[in-house]
Amino acid sequence: MIPATVDYIRAGTVEEALDALAAPDTKLLAGGQSLLPAMKLRIARPSAVVDIGALGLDGIEERDGELVIGAMTTWDELERSGTRPALRAIADCAVGIGDLQVRNLGTIGGSLAHADPAADMPAVTIALGARLTVRSKAGARTIEAADLALGPFMTSLTEGELITEIAIPLPSEGSGSGYVALEHPASGFALAGAAAFVGGDGTRRVGVTGVAAAPFLLDGDLDDTVLFGDRFAPVEYRRQLVRTLVDRATALAEQRAKEDTK
Repeated sequence: MIPATVDYIRAGTVEEALDALAAPDTKLLAGGQSLLPAMKLRIARPSAVVDIGALGLDGIEERDGELVIGAMTTWDELERSGTRPALRAIADCAVGIGDLQVRNLGTIGGSLAHADPAADMPAVTIALGARLTVRSKAGARTIEAADLALGPFMTSLTEGELITEIAIPLPSEGSGSGYVALEHPASGFALAGAAAFVGGDGTRRVGVTGVAAAPFLLDGDLDDTVLFGDRFAPVEYRRQLVRTLVDRATALAEQRAKEDTK
């Protein structure tokens, strides 16, 4: 299908992007792998799209005790990042997303902002204790990864905010992480996915995706968590699937923790 008429704005600076984003019915265009298909189906009909591809918001670096990932960093860059075993869940996730074309264009910030309940990376950012820096005309603030998604395609971002980077605390030596998922054979989206982090200091966190209205930090008994079912997999199947994937992700993280040295 053909999208509705839309204005195209290519921002040269973050400030220009925020100015343009202040207009009603304006959407940010990052990699475009979610927005453009929605526009073609006319599910999304923004009056303008603001292309932020020229803002230099990509790249991966260690800074002040954190691994800092620019919001426009692509899946391909993340796949090839060569991070230590403590952070290997990032590459586990990136390598399984879409196809080669999607991984060369899709971005981590765009995916997190899109908040698809079956998206893979939110589980990883939750397990790794990430926080997001967001900018608006009012200034900058941080959001914990576990607090970003509120429901299907809904986030705690307010109108006019732009994710600029994702920061992950650098783990202590002897840490490990892993991500595993069971994908639908046709769509490639996760029927369920689990990311586990095992810290050298005893910290343990698990993020889960694909089975509820939003990805979540597994804290307590899974029986107390409200999950959904659909024509692809009923609730109890997904609940048992999550248990299996959590066990596998945790075992992978524990194995990598034995290999991890700074």
